[in-house]
Amino acid sequence: MPFYRGRVVDLTDIRRITADLPRSYEVLVRDRIKFRVGQIVYLAVAPDEQTIGLGFPREERAAALEAEPGKFLPPRPSDERYQWIELNLAAVEYDELRELILDAWALCVPKKVRAAYFGD
Repeated sequence: MPFYRGRVVDLTDIRRITADLPRSYEVLVRDRIKFRVGQIVYLAVAPDEQTIGLGFPREERAAALEAEPGKFLPPRPSDERYQWIELNLAAVEYDELRELILDAWALCVPKKVRAAYFGD
C-alpha cells in the first residue's frame, strides 16, 4: 500500500522504504545520510534533502538522463565511475521512489538475499 500523501517525498519516506530491507543500515558521513549494505553505499541523501544519489546501472544512466532531465541528474564527477545517479525528489512520487530504492539495494545484496526478499 503506497504512503504517498500528495506531496514531495522526503527522508521519512526514504526511511520507511529502507526500514525492512535485509542487511541495510543508515549512517551519517560528512553531513550526508547514507544507506549501506555492508560497506557498499546504495543511497545517499544530500544535506539539503532535496536530492539523493542512488545505485543505478551505469549502462542505463545516459538514457535516464536524456529521457527525464528534470528527474535524473548526473552524478558528481567523482562518482561517475560507479553505478550511480542523482535524483530530484521533487520530481518523483512515492511508488517510483520505492522502486528506484529497491533496485539500488538489489544491486548490493547477494542474489540469495534479493531472491528471498522478492520471493523469487
